[in-house]
Amino acid sequence: MADLQKMVGFLVTTNPDAARRFYTEVLGFRLISDDAYALAFDTHGALLRVGKAEQFQVAHGTVLGWEVEDIQAVVVDLKSKGAVFERFPNMPADENAVFTFPTGDKVAWFRDPERNLLSLSQHVLR
Repeated sequence: MADLQKMVGFLVTTNPDAARRFYTEVLGFRLISDDAYALAFDTHGALLRVGKAEQFQVAHGTVLGWEVEDIQAVVVDLKSKGAVFERFPNMPADENAVFTFPTGDKVAWFRDPERNLLSLSQHVLR
């Protein structure tokens, strides 16, 4: 059996300065390193590497997400720091753009400066 202990997330940016500001000032992650190849952030226990590229095509769908205990509070906080939350057709959301699934699970989507789709989720205990 593989011993997979810690996940590392990977994204790409063509604008490292904007990515650095977003991931530190909006999301509150600590910048670990900034070299010719990537920015590296401590995302409260997991590593996120944002590779530097001259060209980039945004992936379809959510690429990273964070589970939170109080999605409404986190959405309001991130909005106050400049995050813009998305709304999608056929997924009615509340005033904070939080969609609730029939199971009671909640999700809200937002984008980084490169337009990568990120999410917050709050899950009902099963």
